[in-house]
This record gives sequence, C-alpha cells and structure tokens, in this order.
Amino acid sequence: MTGYAAASADSPRGRLSLELRSVNSRFLDLQFRVAEELRALEPLLREAIVAQVSRGKVDCRLYFNESAGAQLVQRLDAAALGRLKALSDEARKAFPEAGALRVADVLRWPGVAAEPPLDEEKLRHVATDLCRRALDDLVAARGREGAKLAASIGERIAAMRRRVDEVKPFVPQAVAAYRTKLAERLKEALGSADDERIRTEIAVFAAKNDVDEELERLTVHFAEVERVLKHGGAAGKRLDFIAQELNREANTLASKAASQPISDCALELKLLVEQLREQVQNLE
Repeated sequence: MTGYAAASADSPRGRLSLELRSVNSRFLDLQFRVAEELRALEPLLREAIVAQVSRGKVDCRLYFNESAGAQLVQRLDAAALGRLKALSDEARKAFPEAGALRVADVLRWPGVAAEPPLDEEKLRHVATDLCRRALDDLVAARGREGAKLAASIGERIAAMRRRVDEVKPFVPQAVAAYRTKLAERLKEALGSADDERIRTEIAVFAAKNDVDEELERLTVHFAEVERVLKHGGAAGKRLDFIAQELNREANTLASKAASQPISDCALELKLLVEQLREQVQNLE
C-alpha cells in the first residue's frame, strides 16, 4: 500500500526531520537515506518500521534541516588554528612573496570550524519519537487505503458468489442432457443397446464432469475471504494464497464444463479472480 508521512523536532544539533514513503510491493523492502552523522540511528529506525509494516517498499529519510545546520558552527578550534598558523609561517618562509591567508581561507580549512559534539542519547530519544509519530501517520494512511482495497475485493467476491449461484441450477440440466447425448452416441457406436456398457460409460463421465465439488469449494473460499477481510489486520499474504486456490477451482470448472453457461461462468470467475489478485498484491 502507498502512503507518506513526515515529522520533525528540535534536537541538540538543530531541526531533525524524518520522512517515510511507501509504495506497493509483495514483500517488505526497506531503503534508507540517512545523513552520515546519523548512521548509527538506522538500526533503530529499521526495527521500528519492521514492527509495524510487513509489506511494501518503504523509503526512509532522516536528515538535519539545512537552515538549522547553517547555525551549527559556533566556535573555532584553537588547536587547529595554531597548526594552520604554524604551517602558514613555514610556507611564507619558503615563499616570501606569497600573500597572507584570508579569513575565508582559514574558515574553510579542515578542522578549524568545529561543530558541537553530538549528544547521542538525546538524539536517539528525539529520533525514536519522530519515528513513532511518522509511523503512526503512515500506518493510518495505509489503513485508509487498505479499507478501500478491502471494499473492492469484497465487491469482486460478491460478484463471483452471484455468478456461482446463477450457474448452479444449470449443472443438473447440463449433466442430464450430456448423459442423454452420450447414451445415443454409444448406442450408435456399439450398434446395440448394451445397457450395461452405456451405464458404465455414463458413470465414468459423471465422475469426470461433476462440478458440484468445485462449486462448493469456491463457496467455501468466498466465505474465507469475507472472514479475513472482516477480521482485519495483515491479510495480504493469506488472501494471496486464497486467490491462487480460487484460480485453481475456476480452471478446473472450465475443464469440466458440460454446457456453455458453465463454461462462461468459469471464464468470468477467472477474470474476477485475476482482478482480485491484483488488488491483494497491494494489501498489507
């Protein structure tokens, strides 16, 4: 499921921001874009996300706001300045004609402009709170989308149930008509009314083309999908498995179809199952 959430808060180093983006995926795929100085927080974020999200491609970005980071440099490192001055003096001895260092040159020298040290404990506390808030918003957004997907899946299950109920009355008629037709052909082929042989062939046909069992299993699967949707929670993987079973039964129904109405029903069921599977892929 898709979703977006963001949260920010003040930290010992300035304004810390967290963004979470989620798109559809059959499995959980986590991608992190974390500032280098915040890399130690990645395991914390990963653990929090995995605890609440089981499916989807989730992109997590943690960073300091640039406006806040611009105010971090508040002091100069005296030791670094001393080393730079000593190097400058030596260089001017070697090159007397060289000009003096400008202030901008000094500030750009590595280590001269010192940033305040990170307070790891406070930063971890802030990041934990940010992650909790952002995850709550993301899960809520995914939940709203999930409710819409569940309604769409329920509509397709209802359509399949109606189609099965419509075709059930045709099953005995189709079997009876096909038995009569088969009996006539067997009599013509055998050249006699060998009732015992005819009854045997019809019995074999009935065993191979009886679709009552497939229709019953389809009904059971419909009820299970409705039960899972009503129960709520993470249901994507369970429904994905049921969708495979629905497709299997629809294929079997198509292969056993003894009349055009049953064959048409099987084809419509396969189309609806495929639509259902596409929706299920996006569920948590």
